[in-house]
Amino acid sequence: GGAEAAGSVVEGRESISTGPVQVRKAEQELGRRLLAIVDKNKLVRILEKMLDENNFLSPYGIRSLSKIYARQPYVFNLNGQQFTLDYEPAESTTGLFGGNSNWRGPVWFPSNYLLIESLQKFHYYFGDDFTVEFPTGSGEKKHLWDISIELSHRLLQIFLKKTDDSRPVYGDAEKFQQDPYWKDYLLFFEYFHGDKGVGLGASHQTGWTGLVVKLIQQRLEYCPLPSTNESREEAPPENEMDSQITIRPTER
Repeated sequence: GGAEAAGSVVEGRESISTGPVQVRKAEQELGRRLLAIVDKNKLVRILEKMLDENNFLSPYGIRSLSKIYARQPYVFNLNGQQFTLDYEPAESTTGLFGGNSNWRGPVWFPSNYLLIESLQKFHYYFGDDFTVEFPTGSGEKKHLWDISIELSHRLLQIFLKKTDDSRPVYGDAEKFQQDPYWKDYLLFFEYFHGDKGVGLGASHQTGWTGLVVKLIQQRLEYCPLPSTNESREEAPPENEMDSQITIRPTER
């Protein structure tokens, strides 16, 4: 199998186990192997920033750029010109880099999905004993599977109704929020506001924002609705999510 193949490659090649690509035998005699660029110590340092609500962690997923750059922009000079990189949670303020397609702050489903999937693979290797703070600075520790589910839940909150019956994805768009012919038809936006979850860019990105269906399926199949920050009023009761989003089996 895969584990045996990885083991045969590593045997006698110390540089592979200690270099930039880590291939290690799993603890607790699980018989698993991990092929990763980062080791446990580096993973902890990465997650400390990624799971910090003042950095990458937003109420609606992982931002594409740290929020720290809102107050501390990165500035550099080149050939007499000054360039600035700052946090832009919505559409881009410049025509460069694809116009309104902005990777400097908003939440994007492709990167979030890959992060969630990677956390679950790391959990499969490290198990429940490996925990980190979530969110960073909260004092509450969770293992990586639970963190992946919490991140999935934050992404789902983009589409779910809040206590006032509005959905973050539609922001101030009154027609989509209130019109009975529109309010329950969800659009798959290209990316989402890094602080508010409002849908931005193209509204028909089923190619990658459609990944939300996989997160819903996983939530319903494996996990109860996780606890979230008590200050987030948009979190619905457990049975309410099932009534808002229904997955029907495909007819064969």
